[in-house]
Amino acid sequence: MKNETSVPARAAGHQPRCASLFSQILNLIDRREFDAAVARTGAEKRSKGFSCWDQFVAMCFCQLAQAKSLREITQGLACCEGRLRHLGLQEAPARSTLSYANRVRPAALYEEVFQLALARCQAASPQHKFRFKNKLLSLDSTVLELCASMFDWARFRRAKGAVKLHLLLDHDGYLPGYAPITEGAVADVSVAQQLILPPGSIVAMDRGYNDYRLFEVWSEQKVGFVTRLKTNAEYFVTKERSQAATGLIRRDELIEFQCLTAGRTIWQTYRRVEVWLEDKQATLVLLTNLLDLSAVTIANIYKERWQIELFFKALKQNLRIKTFVGTSANAVHIQIWTALIAIPLLKYLQFKSRCAWALSHLVALLRWNLFSYRDLWTWLEHPLDTPPQLPPDPQLSFDLDSIPATS
Repeated sequence: MKNETSVPARAAGHQPRCASLFSQILNLIDRREFDAAVARTGAEKRSKGFSCWDQFVAMCFCQLAQAKSLREITQGLACCEGRLRHLGLQEAPARSTLSYANRVRPAALYEEVFQLALARCQAASPQHKFRFKNKLLSLDSTVLELCASMFDWARFRRAKGAVKLHLLLDHDGYLPGYAPITEGAVADVSVAQQLILPPGSIVAMDRGYNDYRLFEVWSEQKVGFVTRLKTNAEYFVTKERSQAATGLIRRDELIEFQCLTAGRTIWQTYRRVEVWLEDKQATLVLLTNLLDLSAVTIANIYKERWQIELFFKALKQNLRIKTFVGTSANAVHIQIWTALIAIPLLKYLQFKSRCAWALSHLVALLRWNLFSYRDLWTWLEHPLDTPPQLPPDPQLSFDLDSIPATS
């Protein structure tokens, strides 16, 4: 589908009419592929009038316009009643209609739409900054707290509810990949054990993912990892690598784990790297199965893991993911998936623009200009310019002096 909807200009030298910026962003999702995803998931089974596309537009408006409730979504769209046809809507939905759709329509549809948005963005994303060609990933999770009395299905602690968003971040463009949503009490390592990673990829993760069985499986599958070593891990050194005792790297060793401590026989050889942190005046101990890369590269890979923390921060600050417009599990999942769909779309605009947009700045200006009729790509280059005026219709212009006087 085209990225913009326009009609021919009335005169040379003037910009053609365009659909709203919101409509042009939604057109980044191929409507035919969206309809195919609807058919696969059966999301419109027994629906009457209110289509899945209408629901998708409303939830995207929730994210990009920072709407805090169903009332703000429906009334915000109703305020733009004459501009909804570019979006594929005939009229703004009622609150009860949108609430019912979020409660009963499968969130699996939004997971498939997320893959569509991600595929478009990946085609334009830059590569990671390291010299090696391996796919670099980060694995982590974040807890989204919920009110236990309103979200009684999401029990986390005695007086608190929560869901947990697990995320595999691709460092080529810092894009989200695998993103399961679970209850807050689900352990991180149990999700990592379900991952199927491509051979040759490298995963950076924190100490919460330490699992010897998982390390063995990844080593056999040619998947590299970099993580922190547990302080109580028992091992013996098989080889000391030559390394100066000054600078960033203090020690570089090949190790094997004690079988009784690990709970099972481990035949793999791993690498232990001590990194000196000058700012904290402390030593960081890393564990990896990457034997060919330099120790400095290993340290920089783990340092790059901080990007997933920045991703979670940007997601929570710029999109509607900390407060929810529905209380059912399905509605919460749909809202989280819609936020994850918005991220690749916004990243795509960043990649295609020649301006160095900060994500927060882009989200803020889009929120104020969602229904502005400007060419999206021109607006990205000059967002503060006054939009050009269309010339007057020659059929409506006339000269009063040319009208003959009547007696």
